[in-house]
Amino acid sequence: MSLRLLALLAFVAPLCAADAPATLLAQPDKEILNDALTKESKAAEWKVAKGKWERAADGIHVEELPADNHGAAGRVPMKLQDFVASFEFRLDGAKVVSLSINDAKEHVARVMITPTALRVQKDDHDHDGPDKGVVFLNQAQAFEAGTWHSVVLEMVGDTMVATIDGKISGFGSNDLFKAEKANPGFTCGGQSATFRNFVIWSAKPEPKASWKEASAKIAEAMKAAPAPAAPAAKGKAAAKGKGKAAAAK
Repeated sequence: MSLRLLALLAFVAPLCAADAPATLLAQPDKEILNDALTKESKAAEWKVAKGKWERAADGIHVEELPADNHGAAGRVPMKLQDFVASFEFRLDGAKVVSLSINDAKEHVARVMITPTALRVQKDDHDHDGPDKGVVFLNQAQAFEAGTWHSVVLEMVGDTMVATIDGKISGFGSNDLFKAEKANPGFTCGGQSATFRNFVIWSAKPEPKASWKEASAKIAEAMKAAPAPAAPAAKGKAAAKGKGKAAAAK
């Protein structure tokens, strides 16, 4: 399955926008953000809301601060329509990291990674209202601490597709994605993670001619993707189970 996807990615390599990554959906156009995230590199205009962020030779080290009662979060204030974003991440003990995309007011979509799973989703856009989050892909996948991984996120029209390490892709569509997007950024839960080489390209409004074929292959892989293990029982359920076990003795 992964070999077929790798072959497809090679076939649909971009014909424009020098140094843009191989894409499945988008036609990269112009580079609009480039931040290596290292100590020596020129920094984009980040706005850090929570957490500790420290640039080093290997990238930006990010960790959640217990006093914040919130995961670390930092964003680049900018507007986006159709685009391709790429970056690399390394888990250094973090429980979860994500590339998050907003609009002017609320969350829109994200690619979320834990040590054991990958998730591609549309976010809940109004919290207390009728809108709900939609998970397009929730796949069991090991991401070992200390290992670098690459992510490419493409959003064109009403569709998003994310690819990890050029091997695993997940996609989905929603009308919310058609609107202007803004403020891309990273989140980190726990301690800690490192990000590097964050680059964004604008994209042409039309999907690639090969997207229909590519999406069919990805959809097949998504159906066969292994689901993450269910979390262990907690609280009353766990206590109830212990009670039954004690009674049985």
